[in-house]
Amino acid sequence: MILVMRPEASHEQIEHVIKTVEELGFTPHVSRGETRTIVGVIGDETKPQTQNFAAIPGVEQVLAIQKPFKLASREFSKQDSAVYVGKVKIGQGSLAMIAGPCAVESYEVMDAVGKYVKAGGANILRGGAFKPRTSPYAFQGMGEDGLKILRDVGQKYGMPVVTEVMDPRQVDLVVRYADMLQIGARNMQNFDLLKECGKTKTPVLLKRGMSATVKDLLMSAEYVLAEGNKDVVLVERGVRSFEDSTRNMLDLSAVPNVKGQSHLPIIVDPSHATGRPDLIPAMCRASVAAGADGVHVEVHNCPEKALSDGPQALLPHQFLDLMGDLRRLAGALDRQFWAPSEN
Repeated sequence: MILVMRPEASHEQIEHVIKTVEELGFTPHVSRGETRTIVGVIGDETKPQTQNFAAIPGVEQVLAIQKPFKLASREFSKQDSAVYVGKVKIGQGSLAMIAGPCAVESYEVMDAVGKYVKAGGANILRGGAFKPRTSPYAFQGMGEDGLKILRDVGQKYGMPVVTEVMDPRQVDLVVRYADMLQIGARNMQNFDLLKECGKTKTPVLLKRGMSATVKDLLMSAEYVLAEGNKDVVLVERGVRSFEDSTRNMLDLSAVPNVKGQSHLPIIVDPSHATGRPDLIPAMCRASVAAGADGVHVEVHNCPEKALSDGPQALLPHQFLDLMGDLRRLAGALDRQFWAPSEN
């Protein structure tokens, strides 16, 4: 961290800054130029006291020279990390294909969709048992009954399962059934939930908030990592913009942006980003081409009867066509969709 003093800062003010830095447990390094003085602050920049440096008389600017997310940073690990969900590897050239309905509605629907996505090459099955909905009158999910259905169908088709957890009080219940915990966009900065998931040994799928920056996303991942859970996969799922022809705006630049700053895997969710089945295949291909470690797609065998997000779900035959394209693209990029039997 660097404290840039005002050009008119007095000797007394500079000495006061140096003394304050030392009293807070940091080591000051002073550089006196012709027009201004710079004080280098060596120590743990995450200490809450560092926020007060800007209030010291004579200080003009406080510049951080380390990223606030340390465990998630590229400096922490130069090598890309891989996360295992069951036996499925995500990262380091292995791609996740997460697919399934938005919500678990019944065993029959879950079983039908699970059969289709498994045949198409999906390696992780998704389905929401707890649903964050804008309206309190909309379908809120089946709760523990939905978790049981998701687990049973996943076991039937040999696929690990991922489902959303919305509240710290749900974590103990969900980890009994799920192989991966999804933290949705609305909960990206639910810090109590992040910390509770961080205390588990279950991999976490962390979605970018609708108005969150890449830095915000990585700071949320830091909460999970700081609690001891090193298995975090990030998700770009679109951000809000003035464009109204799509559900959100898919920020594909987030993929190489994250990879430049962090070692964590990142996948893309074109279903929530676009909200349009006609755009999902192209955005999946673009995501893999941009370097994503996989995609997250909603599939339903009868979208018009879906209880949640039916309009953005692919039909089974559309999913099969998409997977054919992605396999060819992955092969050209020397990557692969990891199947459970391969490990």
